[in-house]
Amino acid sequence: MLITIPDVLNAEQLRDCRQALEQAQWEDGRTTAGYLAQSSKRNLQLPLDTTVSRQMGEFLMHVLGQHSGFIAAALPLRMLPPRFNRYEGGGEYGNHIDNAIFTVPGTAQRLRTDVSTTLFFSDPDEYEGGELIIEDVYGTQSIKLPAGHMVVYPGTSLHRVQPVTKGTRYASFFWTQSMVRHAHQRKLLWELDQSIQQLAKQNIDGQELSRLTGIYHNLLREWSDV
Repeated sequence: MLITIPDVLNAEQLRDCRQALEQAQWEDGRTTAGYLAQSSKRNLQLPLDTTVSRQMGEFLMHVLGQHSGFIAAALPLRMLPPRFNRYEGGGEYGNHIDNAIFTVPGTAQRLRTDVSTTLFFSDPDEYEGGELIIEDVYGTQSIKLPAGHMVVYPGTSLHRVQPVTKGTRYASFFWTQSMVRHAHQRKLLWELDQSIQQLAKQNIDGQELSRLTGIYHNLLREWSDV
């Protein structure tokens, strides 16, 4: 299930984030890559232990913790603090599947990467190339979203970032362990949630809407792992 979520950040938030990213000190992205990924990863990343990385990560976690669209899509149990990357000058990241397990920095807590997310800080007309290519059961999809928009997709997906041949592509990426482990179950819950939201806007009979809402929560109760 691939879901795009628009306008996660407003214009003021985007401006502040871009300013911080443009002034930050970056390092070779291969420092965080595994042995096999090092040969296909050519980008820059913010070091995890810098003040700007921590502050922006905390800011995004606060925003996403209040964002109903992200919560409905990911059904988050716990999140790995967001990371930040920069592609330019032909930078790319070849086909790969993300690590299944990460340790939350500064803790002994481990997190399963059920859901992958990319939040764009650059508009499509600011750079050439740089598409996020995601391959899943629904085929190959090319993602290049406006700044402030976000894509959520299963962590099991094979994906890559196409070479950025002109300009600079800034983005944040992170992983979520969902309350619902399996992507097909999250997809059904997402579709049911969206139908309930649309019916609520149409002032559908309250009893039927309550019945559907009850089905949603009973399925979540059945499938959740908390």
